[in-house]
Amino acid sequence: MEPGIRTPIVYMLSDAAGETGEAVVRAAAIQFYPNVVEVRRLPFIHERSRIDEAVEAAHADGGVIVFTFVVPELRDYLIEMAFRHQVVTIDLLGPVIASLEKALNKPSRHEPGLIHKLDDEYFRKVEAVEFAVKYDDGKDARGLLKADIVLVGVSRTSKTPLSMYLAHKGFKVANVPLVPELSPPRELFAISAAKIVGLKISVSKLNEIRVERVKAIGLPDNASYANVQRIEQELVYAASIHARLGCMVIDVSNKAVEETASHILATFGRRE
Repeated sequence: MEPGIRTPIVYMLSDAAGETGEAVVRAAAIQFYPNVVEVRRLPFIHERSRIDEAVEAAHADGGVIVFTFVVPELRDYLIEMAFRHQVVTIDLLGPVIASLEKALNKPSRHEPGLIHKLDDEYFRKVEAVEFAVKYDDGKDARGLLKADIVLVGVSRTSKTPLSMYLAHKGFKVANVPLVPELSPPRELFAISAAKIVGLKISVSKLNEIRVERVKAIGLPDNASYANVQRIEQELVYAASIHARLGCMVIDVSNKAVEETASHILATFGRRE
């Protein structure tokens, strides 16, 4: 900023949180780098008195007002007061809402904060994510009895990312790692096979994944974790457990997490 020139100020007014509007303003302001634009967010404005204060401040500072009011009365009042004080205003949502009303032939709800409304769906997803974290990697076998879906497979078959992906669809997911030296928890055999999904993978693909994992965590190249014979032993053991459970089995060898999840969702049904 050149000496003697004030930093321009943008007042971001909203009848909700105003986060969306602030993000838009900052995205626009970055185009003027290295010049600095100060953004002052004034959220949850529901009284005319707060609009008066903002307009007076913008007038005194030579600032600009950007707003995302969805309540027509507040929007109209702001525009009127800004005009009186010769303050420039920019309506981010008004033209978009008006265009959608025309296209849909339907009035908007004019209800602020809808994008952040905490409904039952939101809380169910949060609960499912917390569940997936708590019962990840066989931490607590009691979770198997409460889960909607139980994933069973050897290490590096995407059990954890799958659990989190499905949790965001509203499913409570637990997962169990299979290791030849350890017996699966007895709870695994006490639940219905209908909610268990076995994950299998080819020897070559798992070897490839584990070799990279060994490098990443700094283990020696000859670590048994990535040894082909060891991998074959683990996969034979996993197949025997899957057969014993009588569960659905999905080959994840060349599938992205999203693709595997779509197979599971097709079976269990998508939570709306």
